[in-house]
This record gives sequence, structure tokens and C-alpha cells, in this order.
Amino acid sequence: MNYKIISDKPKCFCGVFGIYGSPASSLETYYGLHALQHRGQEACGIVTKNVSEKGKSIFLIHKGEGLVSEVFGDSSVLSDELKENSAIGHNRYSTTGSSKSRKNIQPFVVNYRLGNLAVAHNGNLTNAKELREELVNEGAIFQTTSDTEVILHLIARSRLDDQTDQVNEAISKIEGAYSLVILTDDKLIAARDPNGFRPLSIGKLNDAFVIASETCAFDILSADFIREVEPGEIVVVNSNTLITGEIKSYQINGNDVEKKHCVFEYIYFSRPDSFIFGHNVDKMRRRLGKILAQNHPVLNENDDKVIVISVPDSSNTIAMGYQSELEKLGVNCKLEIGLIRSHYIGRTFIQPGQSNREIGVRIKYNTVKGVLEGRTVVVVDDSIVRGTTSKQLVKLIRNANPKSIHFRISSPPITHPCFYGMDFPSKDELIANRCDNDIEAIREYLAVDSLKYLPIDAMLEAVSEAGSGNFCHACFSGDYPIPVDVNFKKEIYEV
Repeated sequence: MNYKIISDKPKCFCGVFGIYGSPASSLETYYGLHALQHRGQEACGIVTKNVSEKGKSIFLIHKGEGLVSEVFGDSSVLSDELKENSAIGHNRYSTTGSSKSRKNIQPFVVNYRLGNLAVAHNGNLTNAKELREELVNEGAIFQTTSDTEVILHLIARSRLDDQTDQVNEAISKIEGAYSLVILTDDKLIAARDPNGFRPLSIGKLNDAFVIASETCAFDILSADFIREVEPGEIVVVNSNTLITGEIKSYQINGNDVEKKHCVFEYIYFSRPDSFIFGHNVDKMRRRLGKILAQNHPVLNENDDKVIVISVPDSSNTIAMGYQSELEKLGVNCKLEIGLIRSHYIGRTFIQPGQSNREIGVRIKYNTVKGVLEGRTVVVVDDSIVRGTTSKQLVKLIRNANPKSIHFRISSPPITHPCFYGMDFPSKDELIANRCDNDIEAIREYLAVDSLKYLPIDAMLEAVSEAGSGNFCHACFSGDYPIPVDVNFKKEIYEV
């Protein structure tokens, strides 16, 4: 059968992109989604506003399973089918809604009493179950199993006569994590939840305005970064904005909560070249590595040089920060490329079972034996989820005959599932829980010479420039900033 290679990392949630006022909007959305590919690889889609022969506004959509380059492999889709001056796009990793249903691929499009409406959503709604049941009881018919469709129904059923007011009314009823881009017949709307769990930024490309999950999507287009969408803010771009340059801003009704940015954006999810939560991701990852070295250095054995390697690619800059600080602490060390990662995997033919995990790691990684052989090796990684891939990775490194292997993790043990957009496995699948939070038991399972995690307080110290109290760390601590039903399973709606 055709299987994805199973990763031992937290699954990314989604990436959203929107542009208003550019004649090449569909192509620019395509490139923007390319830059955001790391946020979701299951499926993608683009919606553009077009004008029919009769002069009516119509929305056209092209979506499918696979990477951006696969779904839009035929360039005529962008040049002939999807055109006009505004568009939104979405990269998907399913957190709610079956990944097997094409209907769940965003953006979602409806036509209602005030015209066309398309939405793309990054995050998870924590009260989607209750809202969905309420809407169904009132006669709503759902076409998908995604929580995002709840937002569409709430907007479409609003009795208000202004679309921005409808959006405000709708999202004031939802709870949880959301960064939204919404396209209407005459405007582009963006909104971010009051806690600010997910990043969302505003850019400018010539006369056009751009909204994206991360600023790396601006860079690929040579667009200028303006600012981030503030937590609890709705921004509106329309034809008047193109003339005056003024972006209309509104506050979400009932916006009076603390900021709770997802700390995993700095640890793993966002690209290091992005600017989120007021700071550069690269800078924060280097600080995580620095604090990790201060808390858990690996010292020389018999004055041998310590070799520091990363698990590419997310921990590359963390490893740089770790090695730099280790050197300042007087340890004879060197940063090396000890693992080579293949970036051309996609889907591959692997049989299920234990051999699946082993060959999956070998397809994805290989060692540089001359770097590792006979050396004291420090493997710096950002996180461990199930531990199965990490165990196979250690086995692969061990085959290169190092003197010793030491694992250093730039986050605490993951002990709780996430309900705000990360697709962590169930609590029972997390290695920290399987080993009863016993680090020594995890070390023995991984078969490494030493294993150290970054404590929660040290992790928050590393990101303190963005406000250590401004972060959600529920997956480490179980301290959920928004009440959640811990027994809720997204599969309840799967068909």
C-alpha cells in the first residue's frame, strides 16, 4: 500500500494566505502557499473572485489532496481559470475533519443573501461541538466534518446587514484558536482569536495588501511586512484601502482575555525566517539552544571534542545556539552535520509494522559516519512525542559507532494533548505518559547515554522577550487557558 512516512513530531495545523488588489492574485497565492507548505502537506486550495459574462461576481475554487506543486501542477489553472484581483488560499493538515474527505479541503465557499463568501481557517474551535449541534437543531445542513464550517453557518445565518458586523457577531460566539482569512465580493477580512494562539500578519505588495500565517510568505513575493494582526482584532481590506492605504480595524466583541501564544510556534512549527509574536523565530530558537546548554551541558570525555548535531531541519538553529553556548562554557566542541535529511520523500511504498518505522527513518535520514565515529555526540532536537522515531534515529546513529550519544531536547516532556490546533496523539500514546514521566525510563527506551529536557520555566525564560506569561504551554503542563472537553474526539463527526 501507499503510506505516508510516520513522523514523531507534532503535526502542523494549517497555513492561510489572502491577497486583495493584485492582478496576479492567484499566482501570488500559489507562491504564498509554497512558502507555507511546512504548515500543512495533506491538501490545499485557492479561491478567487471572478466576474461572469453577465457582470456578476462569482467565486472559483481549485483544490485537491497533495502538495501545492502537485495540486497546481497544471499552470493553466492559475493563468486561465483562477484570475482577478483577490484570492485566498489554504494548506491543510487535518486537526478537525477527516483527512480522507475532499469536502474538508479548504477554503470553503458559500453563496448566501449578501453574496459570496469564502473562508480559510488555521486553528481549532473548542466549542465547535456545541455550536454545531445547536445549528443542526435549528435546521442547518453541514456539508463537511470540519469545525471551520461552523463559522460559515454563523455568518450566513446572521440577521445583520453588514458583512463585517456579521463576521464579528459570528466569531464572538466561537472559542478556541483561529486565524482566519475571509473573502467576500468586495473585501478581504482577517481575524485572530483574542488569545492570539496562532500567528497572522499583514503585508503590502505594490498596491495590494496581503495576509498570511507567517511572514516568510511575504518574502517569497518581495512584499513588505506591515504588522501583525493583533489578538482579538478584525481587519478589513477593500477598494478604498487600495486608494487611501488605510486598513479598517475592529475589536472582536468580548475581547478581554490574556495573550496565550502557542509556544510550539517558536519551538518547532514556524519557519526560522519568519517573524511572529513580535520577534524573529530564528532568534528565539537560538535562545532555546543557549538556555538548554546552560541547563544541560555535555562535558568532554577524556578531553575529547564534543560533536553537536541537529535533527534537521527544525532543530538546526537550536543546535547552533546550544553549541555556541557550550563553547562559552569552556567545552571543546564543534557543530557538525551528522544527519542528512532527504527532502524528496512524499508518499512511499512501505509495509505496515515495525519494519515500517525503521525503513521510514532510513528513507528520511542518513548519517555522516566520518563525523560521528568514535565521538561524543550530542543530538539536539526540539521535541519527542511518541518516541518511536527517535528510538530508530538513535539506532541509526549508533550504527556509525560513536563513543556515546546524548539527547538534548529544547522543550519539556509532552504530557497532554492539544485542543488548539496541534494534532498530538492521544495522551496514552505520548512517551512521557507511557513511562510515567520517568526521564530515566525514557532514556532507557531510546537507548541513549543521557537524556535531558528543558524545564518549563527555562523554556519560558528563553522566550521571555515576547513575555513569558504570554504563552500557552498546555501540552507540557496541562494548564489549558480555555476550558476544554478533554474527552472530546474529533472522530465524532467522521464519516
